[in-house]
Amino acid sequence: MSRKIAMLANASHPNARTSLHEAADFFSQCDIEAVEIATQDDAQGAELIIVFGGDGTILYAAEFGRPLSIPILGINYGHVGFLNEADPDELKRVIEQVVAGQWSAEDRMTIDVEVAYPDGRIERTWALNEAAVERAENARMIGVDIGVDGRDLSSFKADTVVMSTATGSTAYNFSGGGPIVWPDVECMLLTPIAAHALFTRPLVVGPHSRLEVRVIEENARLWCDGRRLLEAPLGSTITVVKGHYPVRLARLTNTPFSGRLVTKFQLPVHGWRGAGSRA
Repeated sequence: MSRKIAMLANASHPNARTSLHEAADFFSQCDIEAVEIATQDDAQGAELIIVFGGDGTILYAAEFGRPLSIPILGINYGHVGFLNEADPDELKRVIEQVVAGQWSAEDRMTIDVEVAYPDGRIERTWALNEAAVERAENARMIGVDIGVDGRDLSSFKADTVVMSTATGSTAYNFSGGGPIVWPDVECMLLTPIAAHALFTRPLVVGPHSRLEVRVIEENARLWCDGRRLLEAPLGSTITVVKGHYPVRLARLTNTPFSGRLVTKFQLPVHGWRGAGSRA
């Protein structure tokens, strides 16, 4: 059976597109079909989706890979690139490992998101990183009721309420003061941003819980992974549960998540376990 690799590049980054073409030529020489995807059909039958871009491009690629359970391998042409596996100067090594089949895949939990509108309508979407309930344009701080597992928990005003996965804990959640959670932990986080209340600490709940945010003042909107937008006017209820389908990310090394944290955030770890330290 012939092999097929799907590819996707950040269209605004010329070096990313150049690397995509270089990779396509190499795969062709190895009798591997390489296609640039623009629709779901383009990804059908691919063993891997290689992304040339930042985390945003990977989140875009997840829209193609998630329904087909195709792993996604990122080469970072963005900024932090937390979801990416390699840097541009490693392109040759990456291609050789892909050709040799020297990679593994890990499942990342997603969240399924539902918006129940005051008129009875229901809309559904999903996210790999987070669902962010934020004030609509020209609105003041939104008033929200927070519920967990069918029980009311708190009410407050805030600019945004972020509900994220462990994967998304290093994204919007982290910027809002939420905890970093190792990606193999199946959980959901709720982090209020700029909230006016005494009890506004981030929450971490298990994968079988249900998070609810009811909009009780002003109009809101819901952004999922910064890509999919749903309006959430006054009286709407947003419900978040563990996603039915994961997103699969390809890995080329066994670097632990702690190593990724140190590298991506450039953490100052030198010396804490030096020769002069005491046991």
